[in-house]
Amino acid sequence: MTETAISRSARTTGAGGDTGGDPLDHAVWRLRSRGCWEDAAALLEPHIARGDVPAALRRAALLVEHCMFTAGGWAEAEDALRAAEAMAGTDEERGAAACERGHLAYAATVLGVRDRADEARAALGRAAALLPPASPQRALLDFRRGLTTEHFGDSPQSARAAYRRAHAGATAQGDALLCSFTWRHLAGLALRAGEHAEARHGFAESLRIREELGYLVGMAPALAALAEVQPEPDADRLRAEARRLFRLLGGVPTWLTDQLGG
Repeated sequence: MTETAISRSARTTGAGGDTGGDPLDHAVWRLRSRGCWEDAAALLEPHIARGDVPAALRRAALLVEHCMFTAGGWAEAEDALRAAEAMAGTDEERGAAACERGHLAYAATVLGVRDRADEARAALGRAAALLPPASPQRALLDFRRGLTTEHFGDSPQSARAAYRRAHAGATAQGDALLCSFTWRHLAGLALRAGEHAEARHGFAESLRIREELGYLVGMAPALAALAEVQPEPDADRLRAEARRLFRLLGGVPTWLTDQLGG
């Protein structure tokens, strides 16, 4: 299973969780990082009413992430995404909306809600055609195309290449949160290939970044992943902390229920 990531232009923070002093960005980040996506999205609504396209894209991205972590809120995410798509006026904005459309379809598929794999591939392909080569959205797009390649195409080598491109782009942009996702998924492929030392390093880096950013809602998955490649008693300690955070957040992300819900 996987999580999601929100694009740099749609996110509320830059590297290291710095919000640049913007009170709205700070408030949205605090809510999002604690799994309060709907409350975070509501803060953006007055700006959307004034025709703020980036705010509409951010709102859609937040509600798509809500779907990924909770397996609920699909109608709200679809409505927000359609609104963002209708407002988008440039190729960059249309490409960003297509990237979110692809990720929503991906989430519905991997969570078993409905098979939308073809829609996910088509939307991400459309985003690739719309976004300029130097777009800051490219790193996120590479990451999400890696997800579809890994999970729908069962092509770990192609997925690894996409994740590495995403990691390089995120590093160059100072996008620490996206780096936490690329580390995590590169580590997952390393584990799948039996490369335990590389997997351990990647999972540890992902956890470290999330701790530094205060991305609380992403901590349980990072702890549980690292536990898979650590010896006892460290593994048991990591699982216990993951279970504590999972319960603290009310059973989010839902796809960890079988692993941590007991």
